[in-house]
Amino acid sequence: MQIRQRLHAARDRQTSYANIRRKPLEFQVGDRVMLKVSPHKGVIRFGKRGKLNPRYIGPFKILERIGPVAYKLELPKELSNVHSTFYISNIKKCLSDESLIIPMKELRLDDKLNFIEEPMEIMD
Repeated sequence: MQIRQRLHAARDRQTSYANIRRKPLEFQVGDRVMLKVSPHKGVIRFGKRGKLNPRYIGPFKILERIGPVAYKLELPKELSNVHSTFYISNIKKCLSDESLIIPMKELRLDDKLNFIEEPMEIMD
């Protein structure tokens, strides 16, 4: 019985530590958000990793809230092959100004929002 009480106390203590860092994410229709993209996993060509690739693209406008954790975004025609509804963990609030936007023409993304990297020059 005493072991069970100690386990319960330890679980409560860890829960309180985790809850301090947790913050509720919520966006409104019309907010500008950044969309998370990832480099192509497992593909390292010519010794170059995708470390300096942007992690987020955008900003995009929220068109509609779909349930408590999904949002529909207004995507440009360059991303017409991507589904426009995203889970809340894949978007973050846009805090930058409009002058820092990365043009979509410079990025090559597949339908799962992975970068398609191609070598610029073969040196050897």
